[in-house]
Amino acid sequence: MLTDYLLSRGYGLFFGGWTQFGAAFATAFLIMLIFGRPFIRAMHNWQKKGQPISENVPESHRQKAGTPTMGGILVLIAIFVGAIAFMPMDSMAGWIALLSLAMFGSVGFIDDYKKVTSQSKKASNGLSPMLRLVVEGIFVVILAYLINQTMPSYISEYSLALPFGIIFPLGLSYYVFAYFVICGGANATNITDGLDGMLAKLYMPVLIVLVVALYGATRIGFMDTVLFMPATSGLYPVLGAAFGAVLGFLWFNAKPASIFMGDVGSLALGGFMGTVAMLLKSEVIMGIAAAMMVLILLSSFVQTMFFKITRILTGTGRRVFLRAPLHHHFEEMGWPETKIVDRFFVMSVLFSGLALMLLKFA
Repeated sequence: MLTDYLLSRGYGLFFGGWTQFGAAFATAFLIMLIFGRPFIRAMHNWQKKGQPISENVPESHRQKAGTPTMGGILVLIAIFVGAIAFMPMDSMAGWIALLSLAMFGSVGFIDDYKKVTSQSKKASNGLSPMLRLVVEGIFVVILAYLINQTMPSYISEYSLALPFGIIFPLGLSYYVFAYFVICGGANATNITDGLDGMLAKLYMPVLIVLVVALYGATRIGFMDTVLFMPATSGLYPVLGAAFGAVLGFLWFNAKPASIFMGDVGSLALGGFMGTVAMLLKSEVIMGIAAAMMVLILLSSFVQTMFFKITRILTGTGRRVFLRAPLHHHFEEMGWPETKIVDRFFVMSVLFSGLALMLLKFA
């Protein structure tokens, strides 16, 4: 919006992607810092008791009772304001990325609203599992179709880009693949949001990888392994706003957290992450960068499946971890929460570094 206006007035500086990135970053970050404290007070006054503490978490989490949730609402507002202010209005890629935020944010909002209003420690989802599966599936079909429409003519329709420049056609199974990328990203970030400051710290290295992939996709010769996709340049302010909003949220979410992100933020950021990766044909790279979050998600899956299988075979369910997901396992081992978050952050940086190496040399 502002970019189009300033360009029409002859301010060519705002034509550059990095200028748009920086302006959107600053806008979103300042929104978080200026409105963060009033928003927390408003959420506390509305929610009263805050987010109910689940029965499936370590005992140490009981002290967090009363902390308000749904901080993701302000995160999404900051992203939308920062992105739309400096995004070219004709950027289809930018609008698709923002659409994914709105779609998955709406599902998360319903989940959070039910938990807050019911105060049930077992009310983990506002939508039933089956209805949620259908709704998210519909969202993915819409997003995948729109993403495919943004691809340049020299990239096969409904295809997967692999390292070493391999383009693998998927046909209609592209939609199944999109479900795993987008919904998998949403569920990974959702379950990662379990300790103070952890989601923000694990998410930002992945954002950096996506920004580098975007730069490679819009600069001929910068990375031979990255497809040239100039139409994705509208993602600069969107990713800038996301980075600023998440960093600003960490200011209030660092231990001891003044507010939790809630499903409205974690689901939205995960769906957004997967959508941007598909827009950049960097799904494999994103999967490597987000490996720490994927491992956290897999730990819950392994725990659940192992318990069910052993209960069928032996009559008594057994567990792989002391408690799932993975961060709760280490809490049960006696690790301080800050040590878990910091070490997981280190692992996220290492995985993201590996992803960057593959971007450059694969």
